[in-house]
Amino acid sequence: MADETIAVVGAGIVGLATAREIALRRPGTRVVVLDKEHEVAVHQTGHNSGVVHAGIYYRPGSLKARLCTRGMAMIRAYCQDRNLPYEECGKLVVAVTDDEVPRLEALYATSLENGVPGLRRVDAGEIHEIEPYAVGRAALHSPRTAITDYTAIARSFARDVVDSGGEVRLGFPVTRVTRLTGGGVEVAAGDETLRADRLVLCAGLQSDSVARLADDGDEPRIVPFRGEYMTVTPSRAHMVRGLIYPVPDPRYPFLGVHFTRRVNGEVEVGPNAVLALAREGYRRSDIDVRELARIARFPGMWRLAGEHWRTGVKEIRGSLSVRAYMKAARAYVPAIHATDVVRGGAGVRAQALGRDGSLVDDFVIHRTGAVTAVRNAPSPAATSSMAIAEHIADTVLGDARAT
Repeated sequence: MADETIAVVGAGIVGLATAREIALRRPGTRVVVLDKEHEVAVHQTGHNSGVVHAGIYYRPGSLKARLCTRGMAMIRAYCQDRNLPYEECGKLVVAVTDDEVPRLEALYATSLENGVPGLRRVDAGEIHEIEPYAVGRAALHSPRTAITDYTAIARSFARDVVDSGGEVRLGFPVTRVTRLTGGGVEVAAGDETLRADRLVLCAGLQSDSVARLADDGDEPRIVPFRGEYMTVTPSRAHMVRGLIYPVPDPRYPFLGVHFTRRVNGEVEVGPNAVLALAREGYRRSDIDVRELARIARFPGMWRLAGEHWRTGVKEIRGSLSVRAYMKAARAYVPAIHATDVVRGGAGVRAQALGRDGSLVDDFVIHRTGAVTAVRNAPSPAATSSMAIAEHIADTVLGDARAT
């Protein structure tokens, strides 16, 4: 339908990839990206670690597993085509104690099911060969895990949208979504409105709030967790060649503090995971009383806190003390001390949470009438962004293919 308008709320990497995919797939369709910020990739996209994940951690058959594998290949090809940074520095997932080895073996089996390319087990001696300053009992080595610049990719996606005849309308904070009786929706930012035949919500940290505007339901809820990083001083940055990760605890959605090389040559340690006191609370001093009240009223948060309070206390201690923060990290690279790092940046993760306190792990994307909502898109959403865009475009345009 040449005169159709499709609006996408959210100018992060998933929203922009989706708009790009729809614009390329349906030439002549008016595609409009809307975002409250005045630049693209301001929030989760612009604050993540830049890792291109290979699919090690995700439940086989899940959307995460399927879309990460394809998304990795698509991002790699896109970066090569556009001359964007992409470095296959490799990743070690390290078991530092004997009781972590069985979990490492289970992770290896999961990785094989997910088709992680080139993955192999390595022993303590091989760990040292790959990362001379790292220690551990055993590890998995993923040589194809890479690093990139997701902000640069998002900006390139935005240019693709415009070059395809679409629009990226910034400074448009969505305050109202009205489903129209005759079909389609009207999206408003104050007195400014846009009428669209179809609407895609990719609002990240605001995904539940924007979904409620569109009558998409109240759950899952988003609870913001701040992830704080340390930056290794330049004199010690050579001690980490690629990525060094712990074996994740399957009971918890966060991967734990790890070492990450960035495409600019810096090495970061982190992130931790502490409850943010504002939806976009990148600093400890960022406090939103209404957001705190919203979190406090949600029974799922109390159930989560009751189950994981010990972990929460540990994370807060690490947030307040560089020495405590680095104590966990030094289990993997003992030569990097608290005196070898400075406080770096921080990001905020949009963690989806059920009323029963369950942490929603997989991507959650569903369509109701003219509205398709991305309700949960945590890591590896940036890696998977182009594959997620294909999935959303299939959903949004499914009935259009018959017209």
